Amino acid sequence: MNSSTMPPMMDQGRGPPSAPRHAPQQRPQQGYYGDYEQPAPAGSRISEGSVPAGYYQGQRSASGGQYPPNQYMPQGRRQYPNAGGQMPPRMESRGVPPQAAGARHQGQRMYQIPHGAALNTDPYRSQSLASTSRPQMFPQSLHAYQQSPANQSRQAPYSHQYSARTTAQGRVVPERHEDRSMSMTGPFHMQDRDAHQTMSGRVIPNRRTPSDLQTANGYMPHAGSYAIASTSQARTTSMVSSTSTYEHSRTLSMASSIAPTVTPSESDSTTLVQRPSRSKSIESERPQTATKIRPPLVYPALLSRVAECFRQKIYVGDRTKNELTYKNAFSGSEAVDVLSYIIRTTDRNLALLLGRALDAQKFFHDVTYEHRLRDSQSEMYQFRETLIDEPEDKSPVNGVFVLLSECYSPTCTREQLCYSIACPRRLEQVSRLNLKINPGLRKDDATNLHDDEADQTDEQKLWINSVPKEVADAVGEREKKRQEVISEICYTERDFVKDLEYLRDFWILPLRSKQSPIPPQRREKVVKTIFSNIIDHPSIHTVSSRFASSLTTRQQKDPIVNNIGDIFLEYVPQFEPFIWYGSKQLEGKFGFENERSVNSHFASFVDEIERKRESRKLELNGYLTKPTTRLARYPLLLENVLKYTEDDSQDKADIPKVLTMIRDLLGRVNAESGKAENRFNLRRLHEQLRFKPNERVDLRLTEEGRELVFKSQFKKSPTDPAEITAFLFDHAVLLVRIKQKGKTEEITAYRRPIPLELLAIREMDEVIPLQGSIKRSSSSLIPSIRTTTSDTKKGEGWPITFRHLGKAGYEQTLYASNQAARKKWLQFIDNAQQRLRARADFFNTTTMSSNFFGGTNQVNCVTPFDGGRKLLYGTDNGIYVSDRKVKEQIPRRVLETPSVTQIDILEEYQLLLVLSNKTLQSYALSALNPDEPAMGKRPKKIQNHCSFFKTGICLGRHLVCCVKSTALSTTIKVFEPNDAMTKAKKQKGLGKFISSGHDELRPFKEFYIPTESTSVHFLKSVLCVACARGFEVVSLQTLETQSLLDQADTSLDFVARREGVRPIHIERLNGEFLLNYSEFSFFVNRNGWRARPEWRIDWEGAPQSFALSYPFILAFEPNFIELRNIENGTVHIVPHKSIRMLHSSTHEILYAYEDEKGEDVVEAIDFWKNNRRSDVPGSSSP
Repeated sequence: MNSSTMPPMMDQGRGPPSAPRHAPQQRPQQGYYGDYEQPAPAGSRISEGSVPAGYYQGQRSASGGQYPPNQYMPQGRRQYPNAGGQMPPRMESRGVPPQAAGARHQGQRMYQIPHGAALNTDPYRSQSLASTSRPQMFPQSLHAYQQSPANQSRQAPYSHQYSARTTAQGRVVPERHEDRSMSMTGPFHMQDRDAHQTMSGRVIPNRRTPSDLQTANGYMPHAGSYAIASTSQARTTSMVSSTSTYEHSRTLSMASSIAPTVTPSESDSTTLVQRPSRSKSIESERPQTATKIRPPLVYPALLSRVAECFRQKIYVGDRTKNELTYKNAFSGSEAVDVLSYIIRTTDRNLALLLGRALDAQKFFHDVTYEHRLRDSQSEMYQFRETLIDEPEDKSPVNGVFVLLSECYSPTCTREQLCYSIACPRRLEQVSRLNLKINPGLRKDDATNLHDDEADQTDEQKLWINSVPKEVADAVGEREKKRQEVISEICYTERDFVKDLEYLRDFWILPLRSKQSPIPPQRREKVVKTIFSNIIDHPSIHTVSSRFASSLTTRQQKDPIVNNIGDIFLEYVPQFEPFIWYGSKQLEGKFGFENERSVNSHFASFVDEIERKRESRKLELNGYLTKPTTRLARYPLLLENVLKYTEDDSQDKADIPKVLTMIRDLLGRVNAESGKAENRFNLRRLHEQLRFKPNERVDLRLTEEGRELVFKSQFKKSPTDPAEITAFLFDHAVLLVRIKQKGKTEEITAYRRPIPLELLAIREMDEVIPLQGSIKRSSSSLIPSIRTTTSDTKKGEGWPITFRHLGKAGYEQTLYASNQAARKKWLQFIDNAQQRLRARADFFNTTTMSSNFFGGTNQVNCVTPFDGGRKLLYGTDNGIYVSDRKVKEQIPRRVLETPSVTQIDILEEYQLLLVLSNKTLQSYALSALNPDEPAMGKRPKKIQNHCSFFKTGICLGRHLVCCVKSTALSTTIKVFEPNDAMTKAKKQKGLGKFISSGHDELRPFKEFYIPTESTSVHFLKSVLCVACARGFEVVSLQTLETQSLLDQADTSLDFVARREGVRPIHIERLNGEFLLNYSEFSFFVNRNGWRARPEWRIDWEGAPQSFALSYPFILAFEPNFIELRNIENGTVHIVPHKSIRMLHSSTHEILYAYEDEKGEDVVEAIDFWKNNRRSDVPGSSSP
C-alpha cells in the first residue's frame, strides 16, 4: 500500500489546541488474525512485510473518530420531532461537568433524537468518553445494557434486544449497518458487532470474539461459521502508533466478506470507557430460511496467505497445449475457479486480478512465458519451482492486495461516501449514492484486465499494413485472413530467430569468452548443458534461420503469397534438432539453477543480462522454452492457413502432409522429454534417498526402463499436519518423509518399500469395483473390515491401507486429502499391477475345478491318474474323481473317507494309498470305479500315527516311506510293494479273491532320527530327510546318517547362524543340489560344499512347499506364489488367498486357493505356452 492509498491525516482530539494529549503506553498487540505485533518505528512504510497479519489503520482522534472533509459533513440542522421546527442550539451555562456520566434505561427516554452531529457548544456532549474515565452516575442494572470499567475484558456476547444506541444524555446514535461486502461477493452479516460511543454519539467500533472460540489463521476453523477474531486495540494520538499496529481497523472492504470485531486492550483504561451497546444485528432481521455466506478461507488481502491456500487447493497434473504435454500444470480457468473459491466471490474479474497479483511475483507462470494469467481453459500455467533448493533468505510471495483490504476509516459505510478516494468501497458507495466518478479517479488503461504487453499486436507487422492499399483492396476478405496468417508465420519465425541470436550474443558467446564468470575447467560443460544445441551441432539456429530466410524471400517475391506448404515440406524433415533439444531441456534448466546457486559471479551475470533492454523483461528460462513452444505453434498456424485456402491451391494438398509430419515430431518430443524427465527425477531421488539403519533396499531406480508413475502426499491421520510422500514406481511403492534441513531437502524412507506384486490395498474393491472377468486377488488377502464409501464420515478422512505381503510385511494406513485423490491413487496402483500381471505370459494357468469345493469340504490333495486324463481329489469329506476332458463335469465322490490329507497312486501295482485321520491305508485301484461293489472298496490299514508318507524309487526299487514324526524324534518305516500282487491282479475269479488276503506292502527298512522331520526325498541310492538339524542323508543299505552340508565350508555358516529356518525341499540339477529352506535357497555340490557362491535366493514370503519346472522354482506360501528364474533371479508374484500346493510333476503343477466367495479353486500351472522359458519378464524384487 503506497501513500496514494492513505487518507489524509486529521487533527487529533476534539478539545482545544492547548489541551494536553496523553499517549498510552505501547504494548504488544494481538493481531486480528491471531498474530502478535510489535510497534514499528516511526515512518515505516505500510506493507504486508510490516503488517504481516492484518491491515493498516488510520490515525484516530482522542474521541475515537476521524474528521472527514467538510464537504462530506451533514450541512442541515437537526429537527426535533416534538418541536415541529428547528431548535436553536442549546447554550449550557453550567460549569465543567463532574467526572461522571451515567446511562439511562431505555424506559427513561422520553423521545428519540434523530441522526445528526453533536452540538459543539455543549461541553457535556462535546466531551469524549474516550478522553477520561468517569464513575457511574447510576448503579449497575442487571440487564444487558450495563457498564464495565475500561480495563475489564468484555467477552460475553452482546445483546440484541434494543434497536438503538444512545448517549449518556439519551441521544440516539444512528444505527450503523454492518453489511460491508461488495455486491460482487454477495452480502455478509455478522452475528455480533458492537461499538463504543462518545458523549456526542460518535461510534467507536469494537471487535470481539467469545472466549470459547478458537481461530485458525485468523478465521474460524468451521467452514459454515462466521469469522470473529480476538484482538486488542489501543487508542493513541501519535502517528507512530497509528502506523505501527494494524489492529486499528474499523471497516471492511467492499470486496471482503468478513466483519471482524475488536476488543479494547487493558492499556486503554485512561482513555476509553467501555459501554456495551445494544445494536440489533442485521442477521437477526433476516428470514429464518436465509443461508449464511461463508467467509473467505484466508484474509484475501494478504497475498502470502492466498498463495499458500491456492497451492493447497489447486489440482495439478499433465496438461496439453498446442500438442505439447506439460507436467504439474493447471489451466487459467482452474486458477480463477480456485481463487474465487478462496475469497468466496462470484466475480471472476476480481479473482483474475488477485491471480495476476500472484503472477506478478512469479508465483506461477505461463508455460510458454508469453503472457500473464488469463481466465481461459486453453492457457496452461505452472508453479515456479526450482530444481535445486532455494536460499533461506529468498523472499516468498508477499504483498497486500489493496482492493480486498479493509477501509480503516470509522466513518466509512455503504451509505456514506468515504473521504478517501482510495477507499476499497469507493465504487460501491458511488453506485449506491448515484454519483459520478470524476475523470481523475479513472484507472489507467494499462490496468485493464485484458491488457498486458504480451497481448499487444504490433500494427506494423500486419499484412494489411505492409502492402499497398490497392493490393489489399484487390483481394477478398477470405484471402485477407489467409494472408494475415501467412504473414504471422513469417514475422514470428523471424522473431524466433532473433530470440536465438539474443541467446547467442548475450549468453552463449560471453559465457565462453575469457571474461566468463564460469571457471575454465567446467565452462564448456556448463554452457553445453544449459544451452544444448541452440547454436551447437545439430543447431536449431542454423535450421530456423534458413527456414526464416526462405519464408522472407517468398514474401518479397509477391505481396500476395500463393503458397508456403512447399517450404514447410522442405524444412520440416530438418527439424530433428528440436527433438534433441527437448530431451535435454530439463537437464539444462537444472544446470542453470545449479550454477546460479553455487557461483555468485554467474548469478550476478544473470541478473545483469536479464535487466538489459534486449531481454524484453523476460528471464532466461523463458527463452530456453522457446524452441519447443515454437515447434508446437506451427500446427495451429497452418490449420488457420488451411482454413482460408481455396481448393485449387497447392497448399490444400501440401499443408495436411506438413501437419502430419509436425505432429509426429511433437509426439517424439513429448516422448523423449518425458523419458528424460523420468530419468532425471529418478536419478535425483536415488541420490537423495536415505534409509534407516539395517533397512536399506536397492530399488534399482537407475535401471533402464524404470518409471516413476505417480507421486502424491498423504497424512498419518486426518488431523496430522505432517505429510508422508508416496512414490509409485512401475515395480514398487515407496513411502518417504521429506524434511527441510537448512537449504537442502532430506528424503528418508518412512517404511520398507513394497513391491507392487506384494502390495495389497484393503479399499481397492471398495473404491474401484471389479468389472467383468477381471481378477484382483490381492485386495482379498486382507481380512475384510467392510466400510462402504457412503458410511465414511468426512471427519474420518479418506484412508488407504497399504499391506506388504510376505515375512517382512507390515500394514500402514494413510489418509488422502479427498475422495478424488484417493481414487486417483488407487487407479494408478491398479493399472500398474494389471500391467505386471499382463506381462506374466510365460506360463499357462488352467482351472481344474471351481464353485464346488469349499466351506467344510476343502481340497487337501490332488493326484492325476489314467495317464493324466483324470484327477483324484482328497478332501475333508472323502475322495472325488473328475474327468479333465469333460470340463463341464463336476467331481463325484467315489470313496467316503474323512479328512483325507494325502493320496498317491501306484498304477503299476494297482494301488491307491490314502492318508486319512493320520492313518495310512491302501485301496485297490478298482475301488475308484463307481460300479465296484462295497466289498471291493474296503481299505487295508498299513500304519497308524502316520504324519506323512512319500513314494519314490531308490536303489532301483519302488518304495513307500511312512513317517511318524514328533517334536523330539522321527521314525521312518520303508515299505516295498509286493510283486506277487502284480501277478494276482491279473488272475480271475477265485485266484483273485485268494490273493486279496496278501499284504500289498511289505516292510523293507526302518530307521530313527532324533529330531522332528518335515519331508523325505528319494535320491539315487540314499534318502534325504529334511529335519530340524538340516538335510540328513540316510543310506538304506547301512542306515548310516550324516549331514548333507559339510561343516568345513565356512561359506555355509549363514545357515547355522539363522535361527528358526526350516529345510523343506531338495532338487537335483546337473550334478548339483538345490536346497530350499523357509527363508532362502542355494546350491551345493555332491560333497556338501557351496556351489555357485554368488547365487542365492532370499524369499519374500515364508514358503511351505516348493515345486520345480526348470528354469523356474516356485515357492508356495498361504498368500502368494513366488516364481523365481534360477538363471537370472527375476521374480513374479501370483497373489491368492489360502494357497495350497497339491501336486508337482514335470508336466504341470497343481495348487488350490480360495476365491472371493470362500470356495476352493483348483488350478494348474504349466510352462509349455511358448519357448520363453529362460526369462521372466517380471520386475526384480527391490
